[in-house]
Amino acid sequence: MAEEENVDIEPVPDEDEPTNYRPPPEKTLDEMIAKDTEDESLRKYKETLLGGSVAGAVVIDPGNPSRVLVRKLVLVPEGQPEMYLNLSEDMDKIKDATFTIKEGISYKIRIDFHVQREIVTGLKYVQRTFRKGILVDKMTHMVGSYAPKEEVQSYTTPTEDAPSGLIARGHYTVKSLFTDDDGNQHLKWEWSFNIKKEWE
Repeated sequence: MAEEENVDIEPVPDEDEPTNYRPPPEKTLDEMIAKDTEDESLRKYKETLLGGSVAGAVVIDPGNPSRVLVRKLVLVPEGQPEMYLNLSEDMDKIKDATFTIKEGISYKIRIDFHVQREIVTGLKYVQRTFRKGILVDKMTHMVGSYAPKEEVQSYTTPTEDAPSGLIARGHYTVKSLFTDDDGNQHLKWEWSFNIKKEWE
């Protein structure tokens, strides 16, 4: 387990393809709303896109300066009830929680979150999976850009298949990170799952 503790969760360089993409310069919500006010169709489009943010800053948790409040990780196995982790709990409690899934099943992961104060661009979900301290899987999903809203927003990964067979059964540790184009770490957490022959 000592090896796992020292593994960094930052994206692995060899999986990042070279790109000329540069995030656009950051603009505040007020700057975006104030621009092009004389264009009625653009104003209506902004209202549709930004929802309640047009009326003023949406603040969900006044005591938390973060723009993204990650609420829940939901494991969505095909044909089975959803299982979830409440990510607003203590990180040690989350780290000790373990899902049990049947080998070979298809599943998705959904992240529920709030965006407050300002628009957040280029959200990413990064996940590294370890077995006995060895990295066995890594993935980075582009989540997108989101405006502040009172409602919970969510991102669901594409369908994945759990490994199967005697060798695949056992305990896995996952290091997850919700980040963005600007390198802000909105939440970094650990969780785990067991793969078994049958559902328990």
